Amino acid sequence: MSEYKPIQCELHDGYELACMRKLIAEVIWRDDSGHIHREKLRYLDIEIHRGEEFLIADNREGQQRRLRLDRIESMPPSR
Repeated sequence: MSEYKPIQCELHDGYELACMRKLIAEVIWRDDSGHIHREKLRYLDIEIHRGEEFLIADNREGQQRRLRLDRIESMPPSR
């Protein structure tokens, strides 16, 4: 796994706001192998583990996703 690169504070604030509002949006991210994924997710929470930050979200089927913030390529919703 590559070293975590902290994201900009303004972007982090956008993720937190999206989680507070439980917004649903298409999220694009890269996995550990570099493959790109695209899925409509409901933002739930931000989790910090060992200095790395993760978006916790779920899809329409209720499957939970834990995505490292520096691997997400789409912007959080700004509604």
